[in-house]
Amino acid sequence: MSTATLTGLSTGTWTIDPTHTEVGFVARHLMVSKVRGSFTDVSGTVVVADELADSTAEVVIKTASVATGTKDRDDHLRSGDFFDAEAHPDMTFRSTSFDGQTLQGELTIKGVSKPVTLDVEFGGVATDPWGNEKAAFEASGDIDRTDWGLTWNANLEKGGVLVSEKIKLVLDVQLAKQA
Repeated sequence: MSTATLTGLSTGTWTIDPTHTEVGFVARHLMVSKVRGSFTDVSGTVVVADELADSTAEVVIKTASVATGTKDRDDHLRSGDFFDAEAHPDMTFRSTSFDGQTLQGELTIKGVSKPVTLDVEFGGVATDPWGNEKAAFEASGDIDRTDWGLTWNANLEKGGVLVSEKIKLVLDVQLAKQA
């Protein structure tokens, strides 16, 4: 499949625009409500090849940048119970295949690498007022956090657990074309 299926997306190197990108997640809390969070320090590169299947993506997420809007929860997520941000400052993603709608790759958290699959929606390409070419993608997928050693939890008195094992990843990514 060629890049023509992603109208306007030109070949070459694109970098993540961190001010217009959000890497987020959603977890169930008490098994009845949802807690949302994101990472505020994200960088990466996408190389768009002539054949879309040959394109690559590499992303680095700083675990200490986790933000849920609650300081105590954020501190707990940075601790050894979850991301252990001091010992494992980076989470990484490296693509293994992309067909225009599905992105597959390897996600590494706390030194553990596992495959993930994300459904992708191409938002399009635009030129900003300063002449810079930008492209946008949305992606989402589910993971089981325990696969990466994020196993902390608390049992609830009437059954269930405090934090779901299933986590939904939700990404809104804007890329900037490099010269």
